[in-house]
Amino acid sequence: MNSFVRATVLQTSSPEHLDVKRDVLIEVSEGIIRRIDPASSRRELLSDKSVRVTSLSEGMYLLPGFIDCHVHAPQWPQLGIGLDLPLERWLYDYTFPLESKFENIDYANAVWSEMVPALLGEGTTTAVYFSSIHHEATLALAKTCLRFGQRSFIGRVAMDSPEGTPEYYRDVSASEGISLSRESIGQIRSLDAGRGLISPIITPRFTPACTDTLLNGLGELAMETGVLIQTHCSESDWQHQYALDRFGVSDTQALKQFNLLQKNSVLAHCNHTSVNDWEMMCAIGAGVAHCPLSNAYFAGGVFSARRAITHGLAVGLGTDISGGSDSSVLAQCHNALTASRYLESGVDVKKNSQDRGVPNSRLDVVTAFWMATLGGANLLGLPVGQLEVGKPFDAIAVRDLGAGFESAKDDALNHELQTIERILRRSRNAQITDVWVAGNRVSGIKESN
Repeated sequence: MNSFVRATVLQTSSPEHLDVKRDVLIEVSEGIIRRIDPASSRRELLSDKSVRVTSLSEGMYLLPGFIDCHVHAPQWPQLGIGLDLPLERWLYDYTFPLESKFENIDYANAVWSEMVPALLGEGTTTAVYFSSIHHEATLALAKTCLRFGQRSFIGRVAMDSPEGTPEYYRDVSASEGISLSRESIGQIRSLDAGRGLISPIITPRFTPACTDTLLNGLGELAMETGVLIQTHCSESDWQHQYALDRFGVSDTQALKQFNLLQKNSVLAHCNHTSVNDWEMMCAIGAGVAHCPLSNAYFAGGVFSARRAITHGLAVGLGTDISGGSDSSVLAQCHNALTASRYLESGVDVKKNSQDRGVPNSRLDVVTAFWMATLGGANLLGLPVGQLEVGKPFDAIAVRDLGAGFESAKDDALNHELQTIERILRRSRNAQITDVWVAGNRVSGIKESN
């Protein structure tokens, strides 16, 4: 049965362009957008009482669903705590002990059943998850995403290095890490059974946690299976220098040598990457999950998202739960804008203003919105991030808190730019009234008519 949504759509077609579809009727069948027409051209259908139309009320807008390109699912219970330590200590003092608890499948299921609907309620229609090293917990996460209807990539974390992991929380050997990753891929694919909702993703935690044997094996597994790859890359001074010391090359170059830099590979953070690293990523088609809030705590620097995008790099946004203490992608839009302003203006007032910052680093609202939607979709190679004919209907309905108030510049274009700016900077769960994935309403408080 076809369903219909009447709304004004705000979305992006590029990092520079806000695309507005005013008062349109979107027809959805089997989860795919079949038609988008001006509502005025389909008055006969709208007056047919047998046809169910979801019409967004005045002051509400329809947006593509948000894409979170970097989530540590087992860190959900420590969201917002432990951020006083440097990355390498935070892992050992907080994170590894917490993640080891996911050997208990009851505990894992309890966390997944809270986390997935919470993220859907925040408008995260697609999530890219690091699970734990535990095969059963990873499979349970995939089942939970299917049950609640979230589009997702789910990766069993592989890590085996005695130098970079605690004895109580690591794969027994490289061969076991590869074998369990292979098994996880097969089982997640079987669960999805052609629905196109969940996908496995090969997940070496990062180079300090993995031996060369494991990294080589996972690269070969990716080439054999065609499964996407996610990992961390040059997140902090410590991780960046670690790669230089161990491999004699940058983290990006090392990943390439292990065949872990492939098309649509998701490299989280990349704060200390160089232009040469960007060139490698662009040539291959890999990209960056930009995690602006987490970077403030652990990176020791600001990722220059504006310059990376201008360079042609694929860039999406990530919350980095729980290195980032806010699970909302909307919040990360705002954080990305703020971080870019610090980068451009600089932070050390002892320097002259002209020497203080990095020119041409400032992001604008449209680019932040693009990263949260179409930018993330491009990074992952997914046909989402826009509401267009032939694409899955992954969407959210959002109430504009400033609706009904005239601005100083009240022409249509400025009005809509200011609307999306208010939504990105001010909206949270309470303003997200409906969430759809593949045409199914998966979350919301049903305030629309």
